[in-house]
Amino acid sequence: MPRPILATIHPPALHHNLSRTRAAAPDAKVWAVVKANAYGHGIERVYEGLRGADGFAMLDLAEAERLRALGWRGPLLLLEGVFEPRDLELCSRLGIWHAVHCDEQIDWLAAHKTQVPHRVFLKMNTGMNRLGFTPARYRGAWARLSALPQVDEISHMTHFSDADGPRGIGHQLAVFHATTQDLPGERSISNSAATLRQGSDAQVRCDWVRAGIMLYGSAPDHPQHQASDWALQPAMTLSTRLLATQQLQPGDTVGYGSRFRADAPMLIGVAACGYADGYPRHADTGTPVLVSGVRTRLVGRVSMDMLTVDLTPVVQAGLPVGMGSEVTLWGRASSGAQLSIDEVAQAAGTVGYELMCAVAPRVNVVVAD
Repeated sequence: MPRPILATIHPPALHHNLSRTRAAAPDAKVWAVVKANAYGHGIERVYEGLRGADGFAMLDLAEAERLRALGWRGPLLLLEGVFEPRDLELCSRLGIWHAVHCDEQIDWLAAHKTQVPHRVFLKMNTGMNRLGFTPARYRGAWARLSALPQVDEISHMTHFSDADGPRGIGHQLAVFHATTQDLPGERSISNSAATLRQGSDAQVRCDWVRAGIMLYGSAPDHPQHQASDWALQPAMTLSTRLLATQQLQPGDTVGYGSRFRADAPMLIGVAACGYADGYPRHADTGTPVLVSGVRTRLVGRVSMDMLTVDLTPVVQAGLPVGMGSEVTLWGRASSGAQLSIDEVAQAAGTVGYELMCAVAPRVNVVVAD
């Protein structure tokens, strides 16, 4: 039989989270962001759950081609635009909209020969300082694009740096609206955090919101909010089984480096999951895990193929435990109990985004009914 570790994708959860996006940003159209292979979930696996979106946004042309191959005929948006002039040919052929964030991309459009004008999203750098034209140069870039016969429609876009934190979005929002005042075209400025926290404000949600991490059931502003606070459901479960149990005596240690030492008799379980499966090696003792649906903790160091868990709470709950017992690393257990990926990520000193994207190719993936 195959090794028991399994990633399960839940399309009903994706559909639910998309509905939550619409409720948070009434009257706005929704980009379902599927970059990084749908945040590690797999574009083909999430398509049915997200096909109710108004469009899909991604980073590379291969992802756009996969969506067209699935039968999607609606809008597609390249969030970083094209990377070389010949990419524009595929944008023309497949009807792909694309961001424009630098002079070189405008130059490529000016030299591009096409019978089908392009829809572009002109990006403004309002303070994130990654991609985009500064406010001082933005209207000049818009004027250049609007003069090109290769360009059909120009939309406006920026990205918030602090939508999930105390600084907030006010400073960027003011710059964006002041700079684009009186310019025609749709606007897209809100990521998941801005959508959930301020999407009821028409000046924030604008015409399109870009829903990313919230679609996959993670809170974009954790730990201020849990996914359950936003009524989001986990779209991925990472689960495995116990391979063995060990009875420890006081003073016994566990795993490489003897990072955990028992101070009383205790039963531990050895689970088939390690950092070669994408589980974070730096997750330390205390990282939450579910065994037979009961919340417990990781003990000792994560190794390549195995990790060890404290079975004391399971025993105290009166549940049988041994080889083959269910272990839920994040997501939902068969009992209905849930463990937020955000909690696991926080304990490991990272974010849920990384855990989703890091699930290794050797992990079997299934789509739940």
